[in-house]
Amino acid sequence: MNLSQFKIYIASVFTLSLLASSAVIAQQEAQYAHNMFHNAAINPAFVGSLNGICATGLARQQWVGFKDQNGDKIAPETYSISINSPISVLHGGIGGTVYSDKLGFWNEIGVSLSYAYRVDVGMGNLGIGVQFGFINGKIDFTKLIEGALDKGDPLLDGKAQESDMLLNFGFGLHYFIPNKFYVGLSSTRLSESSSPGDILAYKTKRHYYFSAGYIFTFQNNPSWEIDPSILVKSDITKTQIDIAALVKYNNKVWAGVSYSTIRVVDPLSILVGLSIKDIKIGYAYTIPSSNLGSSGSHEVMVGYCFKIDMDKGRRSYKNTRFL
Repeated sequence: MNLSQFKIYIASVFTLSLLASSAVIAQQEAQYAHNMFHNAAINPAFVGSLNGICATGLARQQWVGFKDQNGDKIAPETYSISINSPISVLHGGIGGTVYSDKLGFWNEIGVSLSYAYRVDVGMGNLGIGVQFGFINGKIDFTKLIEGALDKGDPLLDGKAQESDMLLNFGFGLHYFIPNKFYVGLSSTRLSESSSPGDILAYKTKRHYYFSAGYIFTFQNNPSWEIDPSILVKSDITKTQIDIAALVKYNNKVWAGVSYSTIRVVDPLSILVGLSIKDIKIGYAYTIPSSNLGSSGSHEVMVGYCFKIDMDKGRRSYKNTRFL
């Protein structure tokens, strides 16, 4: 078996394993090296916490160069765009997220809307958020047939693309003190919706998140700071812990590392970025540590905040360090 055949075999085995039972359990939600800039997508309580209309886009190409024998990309590809804004008449904020998460011949697309009620608590601000949306999962059986050992398998024969759409609900809490720290708890896919079909029975699994970050400023040189953060994600069956730390200068340029405890393959990422006025641009490179024929994984983050004037009574707790 040559390398190209091996690659398509791996993708086929993965996707067929999803079909082995009567229901397809959706893959874990997409995750990035730039988790510290991705809070609005995983915790609805985060929306409205920034002093403006803020948008964040993330694009991750994993295992670059990993293709099948026909030259088609079968490596994971993930894209996400989220936007949120404070709304004073709602005593909080609203937001929305759209994402696409492709893994082998399986593709998941999600759309969600979030609302958070915000209230000052102690030295900081507490957000209580809810989320509602849709998730669409799709499998391309035509690609599976190409890599199947038994092309006459009745599970694949005569099938093309099959998909199902499910409801998605979420809930979260988010608390932060400006220029100091943040902590959040959230859960997505709360309803664990399922949509049995004639060919594909698609089911989601509840996810739980814990996120936290702290800002250490050097007292003798306040231009420099270290921002450690942690994200714990679990569906009870599997738990993943991502630990990261960024070193920032004047909150304009940064560099750091991110380490994932569950990614046996390629767990370490290097991050760099800069801020130009209200625009943040970040890049992460995940160092390859396997022999899969990949040149590594690449991730790009772009964030923009359009600042809006808020009433003075609430301006004190706004913070745009973490998008």
